[in-house]
Amino acid sequence: MAENDQLYIHDGRYYGRILAGDYSPKLKEKIAGYIMSFKTFEDSGAPVIPYIAAWNENEKIIWYEFAGAEFIKLLECNFTEIAEVFRKRIIDRRVYKYLDLDMEIQEEIIPGKELFGWQEGLREESKQTGFVEAVYKVAIKDNNILWLKDRANIETFSKDNICISLGCLTDVTKEMEQKDLLEKIGYIDELTKLPNRKILQRITEINIGQVNRKHLNDFIFSMIDIDHFKLVNDTYGHQAGDYVLANIAEVMTSMKRVEDEIGRYGGEEFYTISHGNIHSGRVLAERLRKKVENTDFIYNGQHIKVTISIGLASAVELEILEAHNL
Repeated sequence: MAENDQLYIHDGRYYGRILAGDYSPKLKEKIAGYIMSFKTFEDSGAPVIPYIAAWNENEKIIWYEFAGAEFIKLLECNFTEIAEVFRKRIIDRRVYKYLDLDMEIQEEIIPGKELFGWQEGLREESKQTGFVEAVYKVAIKDNNILWLKDRANIETFSKDNICISLGCLTDVTKEMEQKDLLEKIGYIDELTKLPNRKILQRITEINIGQVNRKHLNDFIFSMIDIDHFKLVNDTYGHQAGDYVLANIAEVMTSMKRVEDEIGRYGGEEFYTISHGNIHSGRVLAERLRKKVENTDFIYNGQHIKVTISIGLASAVELEILEAHNL
């Protein structure tokens, strides 16, 4: 294989590190062969995105030796930026594991902001098993969400301290959206369009599981109560009260981050679950409180001012971390 053939993989250039670096001939030969094979596979038009990622076991940096053109198009970046842009666009990483002989499936979710902290553990796990299988929730242009299923084999080259991931990304957006829809049926409050109290237990248990598995450092549970809401109903009528509830839900939703959960507990009570420590929880609570206080709710020409009170609990500050203790 001629050197120019080896290096011609994207826009006429080779952007990886191994072929031009101080690595063993065996590793270079492997990578060159894989690149040519993956390029041929991509040209076949298969509905997947092939990639070759690599990392040095003594470093935290990951890079790509090859990435399908569709990957670059989705991320709207150039080849050299793929690793960084992809990492920043990940909302969360999900793994599905069978728990027992009854085939009960456990969903493990690692928030995108937590991934870097657990990179070493995830790499070691993939090195031991020899494969990776996960689903990534990714933010793309125009605030759209894309779900990518990642399946890859891991090869280790101990002499070079290099691991490579030979994988394919598959768009599973429709399947994951259907999954989310099925989970939401019966769990959405009709008035506010927020998750209701029924789904709270599951959301809380998922977050507790992440903390117990060290995938999440902490999360904050908050209860939000509209002050003197009975007075709103008595003064302006129940339809005005419903209007206020629906619009407070919109106001709070506009303030939340992607990883935050806001729902209606019942009546004039709402809840939030947010990732971070008690300080970040207080910051979010104060932002919500001020936003509601400064919002003028107008119903049939009548200006209705309301305020909210918020109580917070940190998961890791509990003596026993169980859902009913929050």
